[in-house]
Amino acid sequence: MNDTTRLLGLAGVEVIGVELDADDNPMLALVTVDEQANCCPGCGVRSENPHGWVRTRPRDLPVAGRRTALTWTKRRWKCQNPGCPRRTFTESLPQIPPRSRLTGRLRASAGVAVADPGRTVLQAARDHEVSWPVVQAAFVEHAAAVLPEVTPEAECLGIDETRRGRAKYRLNEAEDGWEVVADRWHVGFVDLRGGAGLLGQVEGRTAASVSAWIDAQEPGVARRGRVRRDRHVHHLQSRCPCLTAERHAGGGPVPRRAAGQCSAHRGPAPCHRPATWPPGPQGKPRMGTVQSADPLGGADARQPARPDGRGPGEPAAEDRRTDPCGRNCKEDLMDLLSLTHTDPDRTTIADKLFRFYAACAESGLVEMERLATTVETWWPQIEAAIRTGMNNAGSEGTNRVIKTDARAAFGYRNPANQRLRARCTTTRRSRGHLSTRTSGRHGQLR
Repeated sequence: MNDTTRLLGLAGVEVIGVELDADDNPMLALVTVDEQANCCPGCGVRSENPHGWVRTRPRDLPVAGRRTALTWTKRRWKCQNPGCPRRTFTESLPQIPPRSRLTGRLRASAGVAVADPGRTVLQAARDHEVSWPVVQAAFVEHAAAVLPEVTPEAECLGIDETRRGRAKYRLNEAEDGWEVVADRWHVGFVDLRGGAGLLGQVEGRTAASVSAWIDAQEPGVARRGRVRRDRHVHHLQSRCPCLTAERHAGGGPVPRRAAGQCSAHRGPAPCHRPATWPPGPQGKPRMGTVQSADPLGGADARQPARPDGRGPGEPAAEDRRTDPCGRNCKEDLMDLLSLTHTDPDRTTIADKLFRFYAACAESGLVEMERLATTVETWWPQIEAAIRTGMNNAGSEGTNRVIKTDARAAFGYRNPANQRLRARCTTTRRSRGHLSTRTSGRHGQLR
């Protein structure tokens, strides 16, 4: 084996000559050196009777950054088995199948480019100078090899829905009505704790489709663990023993209305401005949402308590009595949610909850009363999130990745292709394709 053959790295052939074309791209002449190449692919009998010569030019990956043209001169053999239906056959290799214009590693590289780096099928086809169907078939083959056949077990299963596009209908003449061909909603199942990513998707957001997917999996996937769902997935109430929901209190009509009251062109600010508000230019208050002094245990949490007994970020008694912006209600709600991951007891949770309800009642704002009503409605789910420390953030992040992939591909026409692309895109970290270190002295995880 010469050095050029080692540089090419194509098993079963040897380079016997190299020339350069008009663009200084190498043209390699190959011959077969594999001893199993003269075995009949039909019966497996080795042939010793040559029939002629065949010359093929398969496409391969670039070598040293230059496009390489291969010319493979191989033999045609006669099959010596009288019972074999094949009369003649040509030499073939695992990387260069019979009647193939592309090498196996070129097809594999095109499929990997879609599944692991996250390229679109069209971009991968342009980079490898092949057609779209070739790359799609290579991607499907690669996805079948790298994705697990059996759904991994999930201790905590996250369920959330995402919209894929417009629904498609078809006229059913037998029933004299329209039936759904492609639903615009997909429901995804995410492993929130094990790091396996997206476990699967079902088309439609009905209880029957979700129940069918869960029942079709192994018993350890979803039946022995907890289930987390988004608060808008209303059809899973009967199947989820422990649900969570989140509602943000930092925005809404109250900060907008307070910002309008504090505008400079409306005269002096009638509402109270705590000292924790960051001043704007020329001493004017900044417009927008009231910022938290200590959102979830930040830098202010390490400061000592004040002389009057107040904790970091806690307003004074006179500030609590005048709260036209609802800041106290927001701070009390943040204190309640900050108990997550601290394993609190019922007394602590009840004390924080009562304090939040009292602040909403004392504020006199309709918006704060509405917020208290919402928290009371979703309190079983919020309490489950505080006690277990789990939420639906993993499902929401997975949906963001799915939407980004669909946006990069300008949408999908085939729902099955979209589900397969979403599964490969959201499992790249678990398959080890987002944990490579960058080069250099300060290399970090990507």
